[in-house]
Amino acid sequence: MNQSAMQKVIYSLIPIFIFAIGTFGWRVLFLAIVTCVSAMLTEWIFNRKSNKPFTKAVLVSALLFTLTLPPRTPFWVASLGIIFGITFAREAFGGFGRNVFNPAAAARAFVYVSFAKYLTAQWSAPSAVFMGGFTKYLTEPIDVLAQSTPMLIYRDTGIMASYLDLFIGNISGSMGEVSALLILLSGLYLIIKKVAHKETIFSVFSGYFLMSLSLYYMGFPQVFNPLWGFLTGGLIFGAVFMATDPITSPRTFEARIIYGLLIGAITVIIRSFALFPGGIMFAILIANTFVPIMDEGVKYLKKRGVQNG
Repeated sequence: MNQSAMQKVIYSLIPIFIFAIGTFGWRVLFLAIVTCVSAMLTEWIFNRKSNKPFTKAVLVSALLFTLTLPPRTPFWVASLGIIFGITFAREAFGGFGRNVFNPAAAARAFVYVSFAKYLTAQWSAPSAVFMGGFTKYLTEPIDVLAQSTPMLIYRDTGIMASYLDLFIGNISGSMGEVSALLILLSGLYLIIKKVAHKETIFSVFSGYFLMSLSLYYMGFPQVFNPLWGFLTGGLIFGAVFMATDPITSPRTFEARIIYGLLIGAITVIIRSFALFPGGIMFAILIANTFVPIMDEGVKYLKKRGVQNG
């Protein structure tokens, strides 16, 4: 992806950041600054001898990672997470354009596994007043068992957040995952600007609904109501901003369909039968692993079809 396209991704994140600040307070901005500085410093350490300029891609990774975190995440956890993501998911493979795994997803997975208590046991209530977070550093802490994320509340109590609250963002959770409406609008912007491939996004959604509906109507009690689950757990955020990363997603149209279906299906499986309530980040990283095979398989089948035709 060229730097102009990366700039458009940053533009698409601005409304989400504004809403996140209005919902949870100015600490959202400070977390973003910490992750961006940490990411840029990491890139500089690897590129200092070659005198390569900073890339907007590193800012995109840092901003996306920030939005996957709860607003009370310690600054040092956020910093370590993005340093890990840039180092091991990007620079270890040769830098920008050569990485196999999405750095933001890798960073999120790393902090979730390594510092789980900071990502699952410390939540902030959304502002009681619309956009009231602009008057606060951070909104009030909440009772983890009674008022955590909609998905965790449902698992603990069986109580479901309303569809309207999930859609507009009147819920607790990670900073950028609370408003399905804003994420979908940002995704539409990226599609119109030809930055994101729509087939990837729609195939993630399709894979999710196919697997979720199948398991739900087969009677598995662990599986959420498909529509309700679609609006929770960061599925839409991951599909729009991370699955569409052109560096770590397939190059061919057919492979992008397979890739998206795989992400959607794996997300449901992880949510339903593993310990991780969200699942989308791990699903993306698993699918990233098979991207080269998908592309080569599609090219081989096309070539064979031409030869046989």
